[in-house]
Amino acid sequence: MALGGMLRNAAATYLHLVGSLQRKNAGASLTRCLHQTLTMQKQLQARRLDKIDKNPWVVFTKLASECDAVNLGQGFPDFPPPDFAVEAFQHAVSGDFMLNQYTMAFGYPPLTKILASFFGKLLGQELHPLENVLVTVGAYGALFTAFQALVDEGDEVIIIEPSFDCYEPMTLMAGGRPVFVSLKLTPTKDRELDSSSAWQLDPTELASKFTSRTKALILNTPNNPLGKVFSKAELELVASLCQQHDVVCISDEVYQWLVYDGCQHISIATLPGMWERTLTIGSAGKTFSVTGWKVGWVLGPDRLLKHLRTVHQNSVFHCPTQNQAAVAQSFQREQLHFGQPSSYFLQFPQAMQRKRDHMIQSLQSVGLRPVISQGSYFLITDISDFKSRMPDLPGAVDEPYDSRFVKWMIKNKGLVAIPVSIFYSQSHQKHVDHYIRFCFVKDESTLQAMDKKLQEWKAELGA
Repeated sequence: MALGGMLRNAAATYLHLVGSLQRKNAGASLTRCLHQTLTMQKQLQARRLDKIDKNPWVVFTKLASECDAVNLGQGFPDFPPPDFAVEAFQHAVSGDFMLNQYTMAFGYPPLTKILASFFGKLLGQELHPLENVLVTVGAYGALFTAFQALVDEGDEVIIIEPSFDCYEPMTLMAGGRPVFVSLKLTPTKDRELDSSSAWQLDPTELASKFTSRTKALILNTPNNPLGKVFSKAELELVASLCQQHDVVCISDEVYQWLVYDGCQHISIATLPGMWERTLTIGSAGKTFSVTGWKVGWVLGPDRLLKHLRTVHQNSVFHCPTQNQAAVAQSFQREQLHFGQPSSYFLQFPQAMQRKRDHMIQSLQSVGLRPVISQGSYFLITDISDFKSRMPDLPGAVDEPYDSRFVKWMIKNKGLVAIPVSIFYSQSHQKHVDHYIRFCFVKDESTLQAMDKKLQEWKAELGA
C-alpha cells in the first residue's frame, strides 16, 4: 500500500478512536477501544458453517408452541419409557455414588460389554468391547464423529434421499461434497394407499454416483422420514457398489426395532464383505423411548473405529456415566427376554403399529393420503389434493408448497407436521413438495387430540 494510503487509513482509525473515546465513560481505555475496533471487523464464523446456519426445526417448533397446536411433527414419544428403563435410571442415580464421576472415555464398561454381546450375535461377529464398540452422545454424536473421522476435504459422500437432514451439513462441515440419489416412487393402483416399500433405488442411477472420490455412503434403514425398510436385494446392491469402489458404509439403524407388518430389518454389516467397511449406528433414545438420555453407539471394525475414537477423545471425550449405566441395565434385562413374548423389542413395535394404523385411518378422513410406513416413528402423507385446490398459500416466493402448507395447517387447523422437502437437497425439493411427515409414536391422548382437530377440519370441508 502506498504511504499516502497508509496515512489516510491511520488518520481515519485515529478519528474513529477519538470519537469513540469521547462517547465512552472516562474509565474506558484506548487499548479496549482499539481492540473492539480491530476485532469486530473480522469474520467471526468459520467457513465450514457457511450455508448451514438455518434449521427448519427451530421454525416449526416455535410456530407450534405459539399456536398451541397438537405436535405430531417432532420425533419423540410423549409417553413414559418402559418401567424397567425408568427403574434402571433411578438405580443409577441413587445407587453407586461413583456413577457421578467419569467412566472410561469410549464407554462405560458394562455398557460396551452388553452391546458387544447383544449385537455380536445379531451381526454374526465376535465383538470386542474396547475395539468394536464406541459409546457416543446419542446417534447424532455418532454420526458427527464418523463424518469428522473419515471424510476429508473434497471427499464425496453419497446420500440417499429422502434423508435425515443432518447428513448434508455434517458432510459439508467435514469438507466433503454431498452427492444425492433419490428413491423413486412406483405408484400403486388408484384408490390404494402407497407403501413406503414403493420408493426404490434405481440401480443404474445409484451406480452412476460412485466415482474415484467417493469416500462414504450413508444408509438409513428404517428410513426417516419415509419409514422405508430396505430389502435384502436393495442392500446387496448397495453392498456390491461399496465393495467395488472401496467405499465405507455409514449405516444409521436407530429405528431397527420399529418395523411393522412382518417386515424384517437387515443390518448391511451382516452381508458378505461388508463388516470390514461398515459403521453401524444405534440409539438408546429410539430403542427405549428415552431420547433425552442422549446415549448412542457405533459398532464396527477396529480399523475404522480407532479414527472415531480419536475424534471422540478430542471433542466430547466422555458421555454421562449414569445414563450409560441405565442403558446397560436395560439391555441386560432385554437380553434375558429377547425372542420371547415378554421381549420389549417385540411388544413395542406391536404397540406402535396400532398407533400407526390409528393415524392412517384418521388422516384419510380429511382427504389426506398417508403412505403406509414399514418402520420408524413416521409416515408421510400426500397433500396433492390440497395443492390443487389451494395452490396460493402465503409464504416466501421460493418456499416449497409443503412448507407453506404446514405453516397454514399449524395456524388454522392446530396440527403440526414437518414438510418432507426439508429431507431433500435444494434442487430436488420441488419434486416432493406435496408430502408432509407425521410422527405417530405419541400418547393416546395426543392421538385423540389429533382426532378432534381432524373431525373439526372434516366438518369445515363438508360445510
